[in-house]
Amino acid sequence: MKNKIICLIAAAVLSAATPMALSSCAADDGVIRVNEVTHSVFYAPMYLADGLGYFEEEGITIELTNGGGADATMAAVLSDGADIGFCGPEAAIYVAIGGSNDQPKVFGQLTKRDGSFLVGRSDEPDFEWSDLESKEILAGRKGGVPAMTFEYALKEQGVNATLNYDVAFNMMTAAFESGVADYCTMFEPTASEYVAQGKGYIVASVGQESGEVPYTCFIAKQSYIDENPEKIEGFLRAVTRAIKYVNETDSATVAQRLVPYFDGTSVSSLEVSLDSYKAIDAWVTDMAMKESAFTRLQDIIESAGELERRVEFGEIVITDVAHTVYEQVYGL
Repeated sequence: MKNKIICLIAAAVLSAATPMALSSCAADDGVIRVNEVTHSVFYAPMYLADGLGYFEEEGITIELTNGGGADATMAAVLSDGADIGFCGPEAAIYVAIGGSNDQPKVFGQLTKRDGSFLVGRSDEPDFEWSDLESKEILAGRKGGVPAMTFEYALKEQGVNATLNYDVAFNMMTAAFESGVADYCTMFEPTASEYVAQGKGYIVASVGQESGEVPYTCFIAKQSYIDENPEKIEGFLRAVTRAIKYVNETDSATVAQRLVPYFDGTSVSSLEVSLDSYKAIDAWVTDMAMKESAFTRLQDIIESAGELERRVEFGEIVITDVAHTVYEQVYGL
């Protein structure tokens, strides 16, 4: 585990990218540097919190960078290259097991299931998970939630397949297109765009098969949370409002709002992506993580052979601010 943490720190250098300012009207002291694990419609509420002016109303400017994987995202948080990491909570679990003087804490959850779709090279309208027997799949980095939830789904189905862990998360689609593996998992809008270009076919939703799990969360060091309570609350309120908007608004309208955040992606593709995520009930409403979901996540990590010890819920999760914000936004 010590080597894992050292690798996380080293990866911080690789995670550096030119920040993209989502908002531009707030004062400098309202800036929050967010490093996201990847850029996807799966995270639509975060972008919409900006596009709808919710961050601005909270006096917040978001500077967004792409880590290209949970290890690099957590590395950015540990090395103070980012204030908030947006990735799978397994990254915070690994740090807790390794030991930290300033433990990163999950203070809000956005997605509640795997948001990837399984893409194959041929159309399989009658696809069954048993069809993956003895096949090679690109499903993510070993030890990451995408790969582990996929492994868990295969085990639940009693399927023996080969998962290729050798390709970096943000390079999987390119590798698949070049001929690597029989199947590849892709997030939206990448999956729909890939299909629209005639390169492959979506055969299944991984999230529907693997069930609910705290998949993508907002994480910050305890010191940052303690020193910036108003920013944390304002951030959660803006995103919670955006989740409510997505769930209550037709996808065609929402897609128009997302266009500025997905350069080169058509409105129709964004609409399809939104419909796909609504169909699998991808987003939470209350961003406070549930302990039962956290327990299931550790079951999945343990099943993958990546858990040295169980971590107590309160060791890495904070729920009070997120739940209070939820009650405010929904008038409860």
